[in-house]
Amino acid sequence: MSNKTTYSYVGIAFIILVFGILFIPRIIDRISNNSIVQEDRLNVKTGNINKSESDLAFMVIDGESKKVPSFSFTDQNGNLISNKDYEGKVYVVEFFFTTCPTICPKMNDNLVQIQNAFKENEDFGIASFSINPAHDTIQVLKDYAEQYGITNPNWHLMTGKQEDIYELANQGFNLYTAQEEDVEGGFEHSGNFALIDKNGFIRSRILNGNPIIYYNGIISETERIDDDGQEQQITMLKEDIKKLLNE
Repeated sequence: MSNKTTYSYVGIAFIILVFGILFIPRIIDRISNNSIVQEDRLNVKTGNINKSESDLAFMVIDGESKKVPSFSFTDQNGNLISNKDYEGKVYVVEFFFTTCPTICPKMNDNLVQIQNAFKENEDFGIASFSINPAHDTIQVLKDYAEQYGITNPNWHLMTGKQEDIYELANQGFNLYTAQEEDVEGGFEHSGNFALIDKNGFIRSRILNGNPIIYYNGIISETERIDDDGQEQQITMLKEDIKKLLNE
């Protein structure tokens, strides 16, 4: 072997050694902190937001972060409430109806627990939209609020035109809602909650490299796991509300 060849091998070995010293620890650190996926997903530039200050993802549709659409409905106190009333607040969105015999009582029991966990924070709210507005009048919603112990002044139970509420649910939030006479209670709807940040963007945490998008609102912290083996996400939702309140 010639001296020239020997020098070439030595040079290559030196370059590999330098690369290993400089870059391998950085790669390992990124993998151990799961930041390779998160940085690629969270560096979303929309409006005034360049990057999430927490590790929560934005819902991205057609390359743009999904923002809550405009809405305006009447709440349990007879006040006209719009998306502008929630500006600067972190809030949870649900679709329900007061005569629901199945999942709604569970969802609202869980929301009351969340309400009580943040009762000292005026920047937290809840938006509940009735999918049976013909029945759920202002007085019915007010009685329902009293029945469940709804005390947060930023928790609005809203009623209005059914077609507007269904459009908000199905197109605005991508949360399934429909009137179905053949099902128990006469209506079908998602049992998930949407989490909204102070700027009106839909947010969620990342699990296994992907955003969960919505939080299961049916399984309680006490129940922990349902019959299908799905774990409760209320604890997770509380943690993520706190993160957004601190952004």
